[in-house]
Amino acid sequence: MTPPFAFDAVLMFGFFSVLLLCGVLLRARLSIFQKLLFPASLIGGLLGFGAVNAVEFGYDPDLIKAFAYHFFNISFISVGLTPPATAAAGGSHSKTILRGSVWMAVLQAATFSLQALAGGLLVLVFALFGTSLFETFGFLVPLAFNEGPGQALSIGRVWETAGFADASTIGLSFATIGFFFAFFVGVPMANLGVRKNRFFKKTPDRFFLRGILPKGGNLQPAGHLTTHSATVDCLAFHLAQIGLAYVLTWFLLSGLTRLVPEDVGAILWGFFFLFGLVVAIMLRVLFGAAGMARLMDAPLQRRITGTAVDYLIVATGCGIELVVAGRYGVPIAVMALAAGILTTAAVVVFGRRLSNYQLERTVAMYGVVTGTVSSGLLLLRIVDPEFETPVAREIGFMNIFSVPVVGGLTLFLNVPLWWHWRLTSVCLVLLAVLLVAGVVLWSRRLWRSSPDSPL
Repeated sequence: MTPPFAFDAVLMFGFFSVLLLCGVLLRARLSIFQKLLFPASLIGGLLGFGAVNAVEFGYDPDLIKAFAYHFFNISFISVGLTPPATAAAGGSHSKTILRGSVWMAVLQAATFSLQALAGGLLVLVFALFGTSLFETFGFLVPLAFNEGPGQALSIGRVWETAGFADASTIGLSFATIGFFFAFFVGVPMANLGVRKNRFFKKTPDRFFLRGILPKGGNLQPAGHLTTHSATVDCLAFHLAQIGLAYVLTWFLLSGLTRLVPEDVGAILWGFFFLFGLVVAIMLRVLFGAAGMARLMDAPLQRRITGTAVDYLIVATGCGIELVVAGRYGVPIAVMALAAGILTTAAVVVFGRRLSNYQLERTVAMYGVVTGTVSSGLLLLRIVDPEFETPVAREIGFMNIFSVPVVGGLTLFLNVPLWWHWRLTSVCLVLLAVLLVAGVVLWSRRLWRSSPDSPL
């Protein structure tokens, strides 16, 4: 009997949930995952990758990618709705945070341009050896490594409308390899720094390693109630804020896309997350102006952000089609390996130029520019489990400086499609950006610590 209602979306969500729960159990039971500090979502995503490519159970790949796209947007909207932490520190400490945030933003611009340049040049190299690739093939590398699976999927889907077949799947493949760099290289990097006994550190507890509350452990609050349950559940109230921002962003983009050419409009939908972030920040400001800021709970909103990221990573693993990835296996492997090695070298070299919080900032940014902000925070927790250094806040403030630059670079990667620039011309501009960012990062004068800064 055919069910009276549509179940496709709910069953897909249930499938992701089962994979996530399997990831939680495996992380709690297997020491190998604890040593590698693999998050449950990544384990679940890998299980999903194996399942969808090994078993024909009638899944809809477009629905999987749609889930990944929307979870990505929700995570950014939730970040925009999260009230900022009140910083009581001033003087040299606030200057330290400012320097760290700016350094991170410049490093992100440098690694983004480096990854894009490597990918673009390798497209030209493959062409010399008779392998013709779509001109923006290599530009999926920075979108996946530097901005995460959601952006790679989003922009890749738009490029498919311009003739780049399977771009979204290729983007997810790059994103998955980026996560492997984040954890298989980033975790040993963090552990090496801890063993050298030169940096702030604490031994990770059992709760952190296993990922589930041990027997007799102390429960930690996930947030605070700002509404009475007799009227509306507090979680529903915060989810409704995300829904409002999502609808407003949809209307905004629907209007904008009617004012621009069709190909440009398709690209704008790929930036839904960025428009959503701005709309969410404006809503938060309006709530504050209306005297309702007390109703927005930052810890609870961060739980929503983390939930969206967890499901995003699971959906990302499920969205990789082995047949498509295998067809471009050699270019994907070569570009990802080149970008990973160059990124590792750049982050380590420039991180050593810092005069304080070297390890914390280095490992955090390595996670950000090879995976997502979440993987950066995970690496940071290895060397700073209680977030006692200012680096976690610096990652948040970094977006103020990095969004205009990295967002501009992301738009710039579309010029071969918009204005028909030659790939060599695009690579020259990327090289110029890389050189400028590299000079800024190399300057010790800009990143020196204040006399009373903790080292």
